[in-house]
Amino acid sequence: MLQRPYGKTKEMLSVIGFAGIIVMNETQSDANRFVAEALDQDINYFDVAPSYGDAQDKLGPALAGHRQDVFLACKTEKRTRKEAEEALNHSLKTLQTDYFDLYQLHSMTTEADVAQAFGPNGVMETVVKAQQEGKIRHVGFSAHSDYAAQACLDRFPFESVLFPLNWMTYLREGFGKPLVERAQKDGLTLLALKALARCAWPEGMTREARPYPKTWYQPLDDPDRADLALRFTLSLPVTAAVTPGDIRMFRLATQLIGAYRPITPDEVELLKTWDEDRQPIFTSPKA
Repeated sequence: MLQRPYGKTKEMLSVIGFAGIIVMNETQSDANRFVAEALDQDINYFDVAPSYGDAQDKLGPALAGHRQDVFLACKTEKRTRKEAEEALNHSLKTLQTDYFDLYQLHSMTTEADVAQAFGPNGVMETVVKAQQEGKIRHVGFSAHSDYAAQACLDRFPFESVLFPLNWMTYLREGFGKPLVERAQKDGLTLLALKALARCAWPEGMTREARPYPKTWYQPLDDPDRADLALRFTLSLPVTAAVTPGDIRMFRLATQLIGAYRPITPDEVELLKTWDEDRQPIFTSPKA
């Protein structure tokens, strides 16, 4: 499995990240099997969050005996110090570990998110304290707007950002371009979301009716198109891409990565012609 460095450290991450949602609502037996499948392919980057249903409950036992072999990333949606401390300790217990390799503020999107997280009694007080105590090795955040990403980086020396870096949103909307430029300038680690996203599900389609019920967007499941989309994202200054939260899409990504090569200018031009009648899942760099 291709690996790339995490920031300025000597740690190497598999370029394909295992999305914790994959094991959500699965039996423990299936969760164990999916994780073993990932480990057998030298996947060492695992990403999870409390908001992913019972994913933490399933991932903890599945990783038992392999904790030292993986780079485990967790998140918190809590914005206050006390709530974040409770959430952190619960995640540590549930995932059967005493530390996280990476702990992230989850889904930073609005001005209010940023103000509360960095304000008095905000979540950042918990994060800094936990890092000093050894419960957290690296500190990052996930964001779903360029504004929030830049605002967070202006306030704290984060080591990494988990951000949607997708062929359609990037090429058509410029979504993520300011962050990529800053990451290159500041030596920031970029971890990608939505590399294999296509567009939103049709309005009114229930989760049960979706072919991929655990993804909130339609994934690119055509192998040829998925290959181009994944190569586009990994040709940016990205360390790793977390797959959609479905075992079928994870398997597709791991199959494709074996033939990885940087995307060419002609292939980028081809990407620009895809799905011109569809709306990107993020439609504005200021969203």
